[in-house]
Amino acid sequence: MDDREAVRQCLAGNRLAFQHLVRRYQTRALAHARGLTGGDADAADACQDAFLDAFTNLSRFDTGREFYPWFYVLLRNRCFKQRRRAAARPESGPLPDVRAPAAPSSEEAMDLRRALDQLKASDRELIVLKHLEGWTYDEMAERLDVPRGTVMSRLFHARRRLHALMSGDQL
Repeated sequence: MDDREAVRQCLAGNRLAFQHLVRRYQTRALAHARGLTGGDADAADACQDAFLDAFTNLSRFDTGREFYPWFYVLLRNRCFKQRRRAAARPESGPLPDVRAPAAPSSEEAMDLRRALDQLKASDRELIVLKHLEGWTYDEMAERLDVPRGTVMSRLFHARRRLHALMSGDQL
């Protein structure tokens, strides 16, 4: 079953069809949420809430578009809410590693992961969306609700900060 068929079936009353979307995107969503929230438990909570939001608002989804970019906006909003709430409580415990399957195989890749983890969530988000997810500037601008030029400028500075962390330079 593809995403459009899952959405169509779900809207027709087959609630189990939504499981296709959860199974297909859960790992990816958890990895993104981990980057945005900085914690495993917060990421899991944000993902659960975002999938619930997606299910509840599925009738607003434009089936002519891809599901994950639409879902990502819901996830991103939930992650930011979760980060605000996280200051008031500790994490409930670690989750299994749900990062993208391409595990680092070299010391350089480990350095990149450490540098990404040191970036602000907003910088990390831009780099992940552009360079790991392959989103265009226009897609990023639309989903992040900022002008294309703002995306380009923010990404430029995020790359500079990442480069500085990787090379040990100070900005």
